[in-house]
Amino acid sequence: MRGIGVAVSDSTVDVSGQRVLHPGVDEFIDLVTELKAEGFNMVVDLTAVDYSAFPNREDLPENVRPERFEIVISMINHQTRERVRLRIQIQEENPVAPSLFDLYPGTEAMEREVYDMFGISFSDHPDLTRILMPEDWVGHPLRKDFSTGQIPVQFKASKAKR
Repeated sequence: MRGIGVAVSDSTVDVSGQRVLHPGVDEFIDLVTELKAEGFNMVVDLTAVDYSAFPNREDLPENVRPERFEIVISMINHQTRERVRLRIQIQEENPVAPSLFDLYPGTEAMEREVYDMFGISFSDHPDLTRILMPEDWVGHPLRKDFSTGQIPVQFKASKAKR
């Protein structure tokens, strides 16, 4: 990877040798734009993590402030076979990030899934609606504080022969 001109808080390398960048939420669109110009032409995955159970985690560079939510984006450069992962900290009080849709239209469904499951909004997304849960569903099932067991589920007994 050539020198990235956008300031990032820090970068690390994971056990597989993949570079991991930690941009702030305000700078990550500029970083993704630059990565695309460098040949990172595919977003392989875009998801989120709720770290509310681990408020004092130590897996971040020391100058990156941990937040409850983290958006994780994996990108690939098919020419050089390089991969890069972006980890963006998202505040609990204002869970919003810029949408990648204009740069990578294939992220449309991934962003909707993150919105549906975690409640993280993406500004300028063309259709930020639920994708997995019913439209009238209340809550976001992958948040650690989502109450389970409120809806009784009836299972059919197995008719296994003994």
